[in-house]
Amino acid sequence: MTKEAILARVKEIAERVGSSEGIEIVDLELAGAGNRRVLRIFIDKPGGISHADCENISVQVGAILDVEDVVPGGSYTLEVSSPGVERRLVRPEDFRRFQGQKVKIVLRAPLEGRRRWEGRLAGFADGIVTLEPTTGKHLSIHLDWIEKANLKFEW
Repeated sequence: MTKEAILARVKEIAERVGSSEGIEIVDLELAGAGNRRVLRIFIDKPGGISHADCENISVQVGAILDVEDVVPGGSYTLEVSSPGVERRLVRPEDFRRFQGQKVKIVLRAPLEGRRRWEGRLAGFADGIVTLEPTTGKHLSIHLDWIEKANLKFEW
């Protein structure tokens, strides 16, 4: 089974468990090899995530993963946590939800000579992210041009 197939199955299970608890599955990650593999599930909900939410999802999802042997190949560590203050933005709803926030974006290819951009997330519509890197300047960035995007925490 491919890594993508494993993550798709984990996401399906985690979303089923999370939806009954009012919890959104933000992102998944499977890293490492052999006995050092780590499966990370990032969760969120309005008002934020508690330690109890993480524990609840970990116990419920972990039990299903083990019973159904979703992650083949022996042992792995399951981690469930909040996406944090510099959470990744992946889905269109992430870009809509965090409009007005400061973000950092890494592009797959340079735009105006640069791959890395920071600025205010000014909008999202029809697969286009509008970034305001400086006041009055707007960049239109297609979602598929983005290699990685995160919220940028301001101290």
